[in-house]
Amino acid sequence: MADSYEAILIVSFGGPEKPDEVLPFLENVLRKKNVPRERMLEVAEHYYRFGGVSPINSQIRDLIAVLRGELSEHGLKMSIYWGNRNWHPLLPDTLRQMASDGIRRALAFVTSAYSSYSSCRQYLEDIEQARDEVGANAPVVDKLRPFFNHPGFIEPMIESLSAALAQVPADRRPDAAIVYTAHSIPSSMAGTCQYEAQLNETGRLVSEALGLKRWRLVYQSRSGLPSQPWLEPDVCDYLREQHQQGQLPSDVVILPIGFVSDHIEVLFDLDTEAKALCEALGVHMVRAATSGSHPRFAQMIRQLVAERLGDVSDRLTLGNLGPSPDVCPTGCCALPSDKRPKSLKIG
Repeated sequence: MADSYEAILIVSFGGPEKPDEVLPFLENVLRKKNVPRERMLEVAEHYYRFGGVSPINSQIRDLIAVLRGELSEHGLKMSIYWGNRNWHPLLPDTLRQMASDGIRRALAFVTSAYSSYSSCRQYLEDIEQARDEVGANAPVVDKLRPFFNHPGFIEPMIESLSAALAQVPADRRPDAAIVYTAHSIPSSMAGTCQYEAQLNETGRLVSEALGLKRWRLVYQSRSGLPSQPWLEPDVCDYLREQHQQGQLPSDVVILPIGFVSDHIEVLFDLDTEAKALCEALGVHMVRAATSGSHPRFAQMIRQLVAERLGDVSDRLTLGNLGPSPDVCPTGCCALPSDKRPKSLKIG
C-alpha cells in the first residue's frame, strides 16, 4: 500500500502576486458566474489596497517547506506538488509536470477544512477537468478527507485564540466577545452539505478547550445578488446589531475558523472593514491568526497521508462528528439546482 501513492498534491484557490494579475485572476474566479463587472472591479480594489498581491501563494510555499521537513523527519519519501484552481501554478500545468516526472498516483490535500460544493466537490471536479486536459498520462489523484475536526487543525486555532485573548486586559478578558467567522455560501448550497454543522463543531471544540462558554459563529465575504439568501449574519452586521442592543462588550476577539490562511478576504473583511467598524464603535478588536504553516498543521497533512497509505489505523478526530469519509458519497455536497448554469449548451 505504501507504494501506491508517489506524491502529495497541494490544491488551493490561488491568488495574484502583482497588480496586473488581479483582473485576469478575478476573471478566472468568476468564469461562468453571473457576476456584474462592476462587482468584480469592486473586489479588485480589495487586492489593490494590498499592492495587488494576495498572500495566499506565499503562505502555501511556506506550508510546503514545513511539510517537506515533516515528511523527511518521518522517513516518508513522497514528492510534493502544488496546483491552484484560479491562478498559477494552475492545476493542469501541475498535472502535466507530474505526468512528465512519471507520477502515476497522488494524494491531494485541499486547503479547505469543510464540506460544501465550493470547498470540496468543486475541487474534485477541478482535478478531474485538469486530468482530462492532460490526457491519458495524467496521474490518478485521490483527495484526502475534510479535516475540520482533526486535532492538527483545532490545536493551532486553540493556540492562536489563546494568544489573541492574552491581548485583552486581564480584568476585561472574561467578558470579551468571541466571534468565529467563515465564508458565507448560498443557503441552497448549505442545504446539500454539512458545512454549518462542521463549522459549529469546530467552534465548539476550540471554545471548550479554552473553557469559553459564550461564542458566536458568523459569516463574511458573501457575494451574489442581494435577493439570494446566503448564510447569515455577516460579521459587521452582527457587530452593529450587538452594539445597538447594548450587548457588545469592550473587547471583541475574532477567529476566522473557516480559513486556513490569512489571505485577502481575511485581511480586508476582518483586518480592514471589521477593524474600522470596531474602532468607530469604540470597541477593542483582536484578530486571531489562522493555521497557516503551523508545524502542527503540517503534521496533520502527514498524518492524513499516513491514513491513506495504511501506515496507521487511527483516524484522528475530536468531538462528536467522527472522521469524514475518504471518498465522498454520491450526491454529497452537490451543486444545488438554483446554482447550475441556466444557459449551458451541449453539442
